[in-house]
Amino acid sequence: MTSPTQLRRDGVALILDGAGAGLPAVLHWGADPGPLDADDLAALDAATGRQTPPGTLDAAWRVPLVPQESDGWAGRPALLATRDGLPLFPRWTSTTAPTGEDAAEIAATDEANGLALRTRLSIGAGGLVLLDHELTNTGGGTVEVAWLEAVLPVPKSADHLTAFSGKWAREKAPLSGPMPRGTTVRETRRGRSGHDSPWVTFASEGLPRNRTGEVWAVHLGWSADVRHRTDRLTEHGTVLGAGELLRPAEIRLAAGESYRTPTAYFSFSANGLDGVADRFHTWMRNRPQHPRSPRPLVLNTWEAVYFDHDPTRLEALARRAAAVGVERFVLDDGWFHLRRDDKAGLGDWVVDPAVHPDGLEPLAALVRSLGMQFGLWFEPEMVNLDSDTARAHPDWLLANPASVPSPEGLSFRTQYVLDLANPDVFEHLRSQMAALVERLGIAFIKWDHNRDLVEAVHEGRPGTHLQTLAAYRLIARLKADHPGLEIESCSSGGARTDLGVLAHTDRVWGSDSNDPVERQDIQRWTELVLPPELIGAHVGPSPAHSSGRSTPLPFRIATSLQGSAGFEWDLLSCDEEETERITAFAALYKELRALLHTGSVVHPDTVDPALRVRGVVAPDRSEAVFTLATVASLEEALPERVRLDGLDPDRRYTVRVRTEIGAVRAGWTTPPWLGGEPIRVSGRLLTDIGLQLPGLWPTQAVLLHLTSE
Repeated sequence: MTSPTQLRRDGVALILDGAGAGLPAVLHWGADPGPLDADDLAALDAATGRQTPPGTLDAAWRVPLVPQESDGWAGRPALLATRDGLPLFPRWTSTTAPTGEDAAEIAATDEANGLALRTRLSIGAGGLVLLDHELTNTGGGTVEVAWLEAVLPVPKSADHLTAFSGKWAREKAPLSGPMPRGTTVRETRRGRSGHDSPWVTFASEGLPRNRTGEVWAVHLGWSADVRHRTDRLTEHGTVLGAGELLRPAEIRLAAGESYRTPTAYFSFSANGLDGVADRFHTWMRNRPQHPRSPRPLVLNTWEAVYFDHDPTRLEALARRAAAVGVERFVLDDGWFHLRRDDKAGLGDWVVDPAVHPDGLEPLAALVRSLGMQFGLWFEPEMVNLDSDTARAHPDWLLANPASVPSPEGLSFRTQYVLDLANPDVFEHLRSQMAALVERLGIAFIKWDHNRDLVEAVHEGRPGTHLQTLAAYRLIARLKADHPGLEIESCSSGGARTDLGVLAHTDRVWGSDSNDPVERQDIQRWTELVLPPELIGAHVGPSPAHSSGRSTPLPFRIATSLQGSAGFEWDLLSCDEEETERITAFAALYKELRALLHTGSVVHPDTVDPALRVRGVVAPDRSEAVFTLATVASLEEALPERVRLDGLDPDRRYTVRVRTEIGAVRAGWTTPPWLGGEPIRVSGRLLTDIGLQLPGLWPTQAVLLHLTSE
């Protein structure tokens, strides 16, 4: 028996047993107990083990990294594969090679079954655990992989499970409850992440809270079909995991070929959901490609003009945008060949001379002359049958030929999917997009993806896996060929916001809903994984186009400040008061974004279901911004006190209301700090006792700015 392997970083430890036969098991994943010597490790083994040799199948030994039936595991196997139609039951021989204090590779072979498995396990910045597997066919014939999933153990005390679902314009809706017994699987089969994506699955001790309690979470960095799973079985330890959902015959490995899983990201926290998010945010912000420059204030033209492109009006809109402080002007859908509605033109990425007779060069030049970046909308993976591309290349579609034209139910927005795994399709898209980037000086692409993949057939087999990898390659190629180009992932809003696509893009569009009531929760749960500087959050008009709800401008502004801010609005329609307010908002965003996009995000726990409290605290805790907002009427006339978490208890903070966003409407409860002079309060008092909340009306927001000497 070899010695256990200890991995540790930033308060998290993974300890793998050193058993010689089979794959190693995780003895511990959670808070770092510090370096353990041989006696400590022996004690850990004795303290956590549950069976002395030889053991029996109904008293199974520890769950290995890839549990299966041969391990005495009665749950869902983490690997299911066949060779030439017959089942494989691997018997691994493995070695574990640490590659540093925080990483290891496990190499396993099964010569009898002709298989090799390599597992990469590391603890990244912030204590986030990264895990992936690579399976190789080292024998003859063909190995078909049904699934290969990443799992880690969680304690039996984790008795509650939270999963996510959602819909268009209301993405990332959580549901918590007692952890089900047995195996629980949550899937998405849309060929993209989807509005009802599992997003994150987490286990917790009791119902999860924002600031307290132990939580274990998993997210899969993959932009297509995924499967999240938990196994809470009576005779085994509980496991939490995720993997790519593969269709039959999608992954078939000839001799020497390999399949590598998407990376699964595991986050443990002893400090509630904010601790989970902090590990994700720290890891994201430490990536080499993470955006370092200030996130520009954006105007996107979709809700300003829709398909009604008029060069004169667009130029006037650009001038107004620059005047109020916009830094990036993005021309949305409607600029290309035949595109007067959503029924034609996708796939033909050439400027429509009927609408823009002089091309887009005059608009792009004007935008740059006004000191703004120029951005352009594409939907590269899609095609309309009414397009020159589809007419010339009907074989370029990623589809079941029997469904083109599609029977009712298999089409959305009359558009289809282009097969990016076809080299000719890839080059067509790359060359057309690159030509526009170069000619127009495009600094930013809004990359949309507006439909599910249905019967996605590539050369007779399921093609979603290859399509997703090809999309990643196309994004990466464009960015490599055009240094400085930034790309946003949009998919009917927030249907593709995972860490897989964000390995290549620079931000995501959080949702097609600009209704700030919906956005308060969409953004809160999106930032469980993504730091706010990566989440597009724009001020839209009132009423909102997605819901018809009317909300006051200060509430819309405060909600936009919680992400990468901008406008989705015809600014030419704004009256004098609105123009003055959004100009002040632009200046405020530029003042605060260095804090908002680098600090720790906190969500103090509250009682009233109508209340949303969110803060961002500077890394050195010298400064903070908190938003106190209501999405409905408060339950009591005298509301609760709100604890402003994350502050330095030994500092004294000046607390002032930033009135640039506009006036606040409140009932008879109006504490002195709301309308009077700034107050000076210790961090200890603000955290331990709190600040009396005013009797805010529905859809109101107070923006607090805390500074210390």
